[in-house]
Amino acid sequence: MASILLVFASLSGNTEEIADIIQSQLKPHADVTRRHIDMDDIEAAELESYDGILFGTYTWGDGDLPYELEDFYDDMEDIDLKGIPAACFGSCDSSYLEYGAAVDTVSMKLQKKGAVLVEPNLKIELDPEGEEITRCEEFAQQFLVKWKIHLQKA
Repeated sequence: MASILLVFASLSGNTEEIADIIQSQLKPHADVTRRHIDMDDIEAAELESYDGILFGTYTWGDGDLPYELEDFYDDMEDIDLKGIPAACFGSCDSSYLEYGAAVDTVSMKLQKKGAVLVEPNLKIELDPEGEEITRCEEFAQQFLVKWKIHLQKA
């Protein structure tokens, strides 16, 4: 079975909650490996071992990457993700000027390293509630559809 890496950084638990929702949609359809950056032992090179990547992060301060993601992000410079389908998600806070900028930063890095973004970035205001839960579920379902199509073409 093809494999998907669900990797994320979460401080307050909001991005982890989004990851939980996404994982619940993926599990019946794919082999999903879940990694929490700064909690699980993971190296950036591990991203190369999967058939798909879902990457989540929160945004720190005025649009910065979270501290626990900085070294991992720098280590991504040495990997090759050519052709691997990917998508990014994260918890964001509209009280800051740069809404969800870290999600965009990670997305651009994945593209730079050759990943194919198959779904627009998903940004959720703080923790997912009500309609935002549905947005998370739809994001995961759309990723699955596009991921499967990409695998068939490969």
